[in-house]
Amino acid sequence: MSLPDTIAAKLRLPAIGAPMFIVSQPELVLAQCKSGIVGSFPALNARPAEQLEEWLAQITEQLAEFASANPDKKVAPFAVNQIVHQSNDRLEHDVEMCVKFKVPIVITSLRPPSEVVDAVHSYGGLVFHDVINVRHAEKAIEQGVDGIIAVCAGAGGHAGTLSPFALVKEVREFFDGAIILSGSISTGSDILAAQALGADLAYIGTRFIATKEAHAPSQYKEMIVSSKAADIVYTSLFSGVHGSYLKDSVRNIGMDPDNLPEGDKNKMNFGSEGSSKAKAWRDIWSAGQGVGAIDDIPAVAKLVDRLEDEYRACQARLARSPA
Repeated sequence: MSLPDTIAAKLRLPAIGAPMFIVSQPELVLAQCKSGIVGSFPALNARPAEQLEEWLAQITEQLAEFASANPDKKVAPFAVNQIVHQSNDRLEHDVEMCVKFKVPIVITSLRPPSEVVDAVHSYGGLVFHDVINVRHAEKAIEQGVDGIIAVCAGAGGHAGTLSPFALVKEVREFFDGAIILSGSISTGSDILAAQALGADLAYIGTRFIATKEAHAPSQYKEMIVSSKAADIVYTSLFSGVHGSYLKDSVRNIGMDPDNLPEGDKNKMNFGSEGSSKAKAWRDIWSAGQGVGAIDDIPAVAKLVDRLEDEYRACQARLARSPA
């Protein structure tokens, strides 16, 4: 639909591996991109700040080498997530690093990212901004973003409550740029369904936590495999913004996931010295409602093979359906 050819031509599947705090690091990003989907990571995962330059150099160089050695394969671009918030005292530095390495896609979160858009557009990069409602989408579009990530009900981490049938359609009414859909996407048929709704790309997070390359404790991965949608709690307590977490991880720290107080949005802190968010997302494990479709912990390459098989099978099944 509205995805630039410079991105679409490099994708094996129309999907982005969502940036996940702590979990997404170069090993996972490289595996995703080499398998033909966009891999991404939050800039704040690189700590201290100097490590970001090392990661960007590593990812850029290794993807170029892999593409050169495998000209017959689709090698996807990568993305870096920037938290645009007043407490993020690394933002200027981290954006400068993205400009230096000409990061193909920058994913922005929270505040409308005017200064990030200008910087990324200066070298021809794209900016995708995540939103949970139409008002947020309108503000981001006013700043010139290239894509809107519709974070809908059922998504892991910080998520909204709107149905994708509502949010994607409403955004598409006034936006002809790329739309990326997030929320309970775990299979190849889910990816095709996202396109059917009007999205250009599917945004997949939780499914990639349960992979061999994900930087997550084995207990976290195993909890995802053993969980169902009913095992997810939606709360603002841990970071000040509503998000989806595994109930058992909340129980493990001695709290009742069914009786949690509200969090304080004013206490959000994304500073370079660490934050309650870092502690929360280390001990309280994020996951989306799509966990019920996850029952193993494969390598990324094997998982993407499966996603493509499911995607193609769903296309064929629909083609055989009566008109």
